[in-house]
Amino acid sequence: MKGKSGRGSGGKGTGSAIGTAGGQRDLNVRLKTARKRTASSQRWLERQLNDPYVTASKRAGFRSRAAYKIIEIDDKYRFLKPGGRVIDLGAAPGGWSQIAADRVQSINGSGQVIAIDILDMEPLAGVESATLDFMDESAEGWLKDKLKDGAADVVLSDMAAPTVGHAKTDHLRIMMLAEAAAHFACDVLAPGGAFVCKVFQGGTERDLLDLLKRRFSTVRHVKPPASRSDSAELYVLATGFKGDA
Repeated sequence: MKGKSGRGSGGKGTGSAIGTAGGQRDLNVRLKTARKRTASSQRWLERQLNDPYVTASKRAGFRSRAAYKIIEIDDKYRFLKPGGRVIDLGAAPGGWSQIAADRVQSINGSGQVIAIDILDMEPLAGVESATLDFMDESAEGWLKDKLKDGAADVVLSDMAAPTVGHAKTDHLRIMMLAEAAAHFACDVLAPGGAFVCKVFQGGTERDLLDLLKRRFSTVRHVKPPASRSDSAELYVLATGFKGDA
C-alpha cells in the first residue's frame, strides 16, 4: 500500500484525514493557459490544484481523492468492519480498495478485499485484483471463486461509463451499471450485508430502488462532502441485506 492509511475505522488513521482535507485553505491557483491546452483541461487542472482533497490524499498516501468519499460514508454508517469480505467494482486506481483493506484488516489476513476494473490497477497490499470488465461473462465467476466462504459482507461500486455529453444517455448508461452491480450484490451478499453504488442525480431508477428496498432493510441516497458540489454524482447506500427474498 502506498503510504499509511491508519489503523482502521476504530482508530485515528483514515478517518482523521478528513478534517485535514476539509480544513485546507483555498489556494486559488491559476494557471497560465498553454497554447495546446484546451479550456476544459485548463479548468480541470485548476480545480485539481485548488482541491484540498487532492492535496490531502497525496499527503496521506491514498491512491486518489475518491478515498475520502468512502471514508466519509463509512465513518457515518460503519459497514466496513474488521474481518469483513469486500468486493470493489470499478476499483482503479484503488482509492476505495485501499481504505477497505485498512478497515476490514485484510492486510493482516483478517478480512478480504477483491477488486476489479476494466483499467489496470497497481497492486495493493491486502487486495486481490484483476483487470476485468464487470459486464464480461467471466468477471462474475472470477469474483465468486475468490470469495471466502462464498459470500461477501460489502459490495462497493464506483463504476461509471464514459460520458458522451448527452445527459439522458449518460444517465441511462450509469444506471445500467448500477442495476447490474445491484443484482450481483444481491447474489453474493451475506445476510446483513451492505451495498454502495454510484448513481447520478436526476433520480435513481424506480426498478433499482424497488429491488433495493425489497432486499435491504434501509436504502438511502448519500452525497459525501468529498463529492464535489458541482458534480451530479450521488451514491445509493443499502444496508441490512435480507438474504433470499
